[in-house]
Amino acid sequence: MIAYICNNQNLLIMKGRVSQVLIHITGCVIFLALPIVFSPDASNLSDLWRYPPALKDFLVYLVILLFFYFNYFVLIPQYYFRRKYLAFFLISLVSFTVIVLLPNMLVDFRGGPPREGYEWPANNPMPMPSDRHPHEMQHSPMEQADEMSRQGNDAPPPGMHPGAMPQRDHHMVSRSILLDIGHQVFLFLAVFFFSLILRITDRWRQTEKEKLNAELSYLKAQINPHFLFNILNTIYSLAVEKSDQTGTAVVKLSQMMRYVISDAGHQLVPLSREIDYLGNYIELQKMRFGDQLPLSFTVTGQATGQLIAPLILISFVENAFKHGVNAAENTDIKIAVSILENQLHFSAFNNKVNIKELPETEGGIGLENTRKRLQLLYPASHTLVIKDEINYFEVSLSLQLS
Repeated sequence: MIAYICNNQNLLIMKGRVSQVLIHITGCVIFLALPIVFSPDASNLSDLWRYPPALKDFLVYLVILLFFYFNYFVLIPQYYFRRKYLAFFLISLVSFTVIVLLPNMLVDFRGGPPREGYEWPANNPMPMPSDRHPHEMQHSPMEQADEMSRQGNDAPPPGMHPGAMPQRDHHMVSRSILLDIGHQVFLFLAVFFFSLILRITDRWRQTEKEKLNAELSYLKAQINPHFLFNILNTIYSLAVEKSDQTGTAVVKLSQMMRYVISDAGHQLVPLSREIDYLGNYIELQKMRFGDQLPLSFTVTGQATGQLIAPLILISFVENAFKHGVNAAENTDIKIAVSILENQLHFSAFNNKVNIKELPETEGGIGLENTRKRLQLLYPASHTLVIKDEINYFEVSLSLQLS
C-alpha cells in the first residue's frame, strides 16, 4: 500500500513536469510563429530562406527566445537572487546588443535571392514589384529616379532637385533602422520582465511550499508525543491491573506506531488505514475502562482507495476521551465516520465530566494543531464545526477527499 501511494505521488509529479514541458514547447512554437504570421512576404517556414527581411525577423525572435531561458535559468538565479545587480544588468545589456547585431550579421538585409517578380532597387531596401497592372506602373518621380539609377542614368527626372534622391534614401534607411531597433527593444523588455516576474513568482511559490511543509512537520511532531502520552497511560493502567489484555494492547500499540512512523510520513494515506488507526486507539481505550465505558463507534460506507492526510482525525477522538471519561460520572462518547464516494463526514460527541487537567495537555494543543492542518491542507474543501457547550462537546467535520 505504501508503494502504491509513492507510485501515485511520483506519477502526479511526472504528470506535472510533462505538462510544464508541453506548455513551454507550445509557447515557443507560438512565439516563433509570430514573425511568419505577420510577415508580408513569408507565409510558411520555407519562405524564410527566400526573403532576407523575414529571415532576419525570425532570427530576432529566436535569439530573444534563447535569452528568455538564459535569463530564467542562469542570470536571475546566479546574479539577481544573489544581489549581484550590476553584473546582472551589464550582462543583460550585452545580451541586448547581441540580439540587435547578430541577426544583421547573419543575414545580409539587401542580399540574398529576390522574390520572383520583384526587382530590388540598388538604393531602396524594400523590393519593388515589377509585375503590377499597367495602370499601377505609373511610377512616381521617386520611383522614376530609382529606375534611372538602375539603368546608369544619374540625371534626375524633370522637376526634381538633384539632391533629393540621396536625402530620401537616407531618411528611409534611418527610419527603417529605428523601427527595427524600437521593435527589438520592445520585445527584449517584454521578455526580460516576463522572465523576471515568472522566476520571482516560482521562487515565492517554492518558499511558500517549503514553509508549509515545515509547519506541517512541526504540527505532526507535536501530535505524536501527545498520542504517546495518552496510549502509554492506557497500557500502564492495564499493567498495574495485571490485565490479560496487556499483551494485546502492546500489539495494537505497535501497529499504531508502525502507522505513525511509516505511513504518516506521506502527505496522503489510504482512508482505510486512518480508520484502522482510530479503531485501534478506541480498542485500547476499551481495554483500559472495560464495559463501564458507554462508547459508540460506527463506520458507514466503504473506503475504496480514497486518500486523506494522516493523523487528521485522531485529535478529535483523543479530545473526546480526555474530557468525556470519568468513572464517578455518566460518560457518553459517540464517534461516527460516514463515507460517500469522495466525501467524508466525521463526528465526535462527548458529555463533559470533571477531570484533572495535566500540564502537558492544557490549552487544547491537539485540536488547535488539527485546525491549522485543515486550513493548510484543505483550505477550500473542508467544513469544521465545533460546539463547546456547558454539558457537552461536539465536533463535526466534512471533508472532500482526493
